[in-house]
Amino acid sequence: MINKIRYGVSTWLWQSPFTTESVALFPKIKAMGFDMVEIPVEDPELIDGVLVKEALLANGLEAIVCGVFGPTKDFTHEDVGVHENCFRYIEKCFRLCNQWETDFLAGPMYAAVGKARHISKEQRKIEWERAVTNLDKVCTIANGYGLSIALEPLNRFESDLINTAEDIMHLIKDINQNNAKVLLDGFHMTIEEKNIKEAIKRVGDRLIHVQVSENHRGVPGTGLTPWNDFKMALVDIDYEGAIVIESFTPEIKELAAAVCIWKNLAANQDEFASEGLQFLKKIFNS
Repeated sequence: MINKIRYGVSTWLWQSPFTTESVALFPKIKAMGFDMVEIPVEDPELIDGVLVKEALLANGLEAIVCGVFGPTKDFTHEDVGVHENCFRYIEKCFRLCNQWETDFLAGPMYAAVGKARHISKEQRKIEWERAVTNLDKVCTIANGYGLSIALEPLNRFESDLINTAEDIMHLIKDINQNNAKVLLDGFHMTIEEKNIKEAIKRVGDRLIHVQVSENHRGVPGTGLTPWNDFKMALVDIDYEGAIVIESFTPEIKELAAAVCIWKNLAANQDEFASEGLQFLKKIFNS
C-alpha cells in the first residue's frame, strides 16, 4: 500500500485546449473521486488563472500544471528566437503554478514533441548541449518562483532526444540543478524500458510526478503494463507524488492526430476516467 498517493486526471481526456470554461469539468472530476486535475497549458492566454483557482477551491481539487511543447517552443532549435518564445511561455506557466499553489511544472520541455529524426552524432551533441544550457536557465528562473521542473521522457516516435529513465537522468546530471526533477509516464515506459521497476528505481527521489494509461493509451488495467512491478518500485523509492491518468479523446481531431488515437478507447471518456481510477486504487491502495 502507498498511503500518500493522490489521484488525478488530465483534462485532455475530454478537451483540448484547456480554457477558463474548462472548469465545467471540475465537479465531474471531483465526483468521480479524484483529488487532483492535471491542466495542460496549450495557450496561457486562454486561461484566467484567478477564475480557475476559484473553481479549484470550490470543488476541492488540487492542480498539476503540464507544459505543452511544439515546434515554436523547442530548446534544441537552431533559432534562438524559438528558445526565447519557449522561455516566455514557460514563465507564464510558472505564474499559473504559483496562482494554483502547485510546486512544479511538468512536461517534455527539452525539445518539441514529435521531433524524431535520424541525425548525426555531431548534430545530436549540439542539440543536447542546447537543451542542457536552456534547461539550466529554466531551473534558475524556476527557483525565483519557488518551483521545480518535472522532465518527461517520451517514446521514440515522439522524441529522438530523451526516451528512457537512463536518458533523463543523464540530462539531469548535465543540467546539475537541484530543482530539475522527473515525470515518468507509464505509456512511454511500456514502449521504451526493458524493466519498469528498475527504471523507476533508477530515477529514485528525483521522481515527483507519474502519469499512466495503458500500453495502448487505454484504460489502466486493460493492457500489458506490469502494474505490480510499477507499484513495488514506487514503494521502494517511497514515492509521495500523484498518479494521474493521461489519455486523449478521438473527438478532438488535431490532438488525436498528434497522438495517433483513431478510435474510442472506452465506451465514453467518463467511463475511461472512473474505471481507470477504480483500478488504480485497487492496485496502489492494497
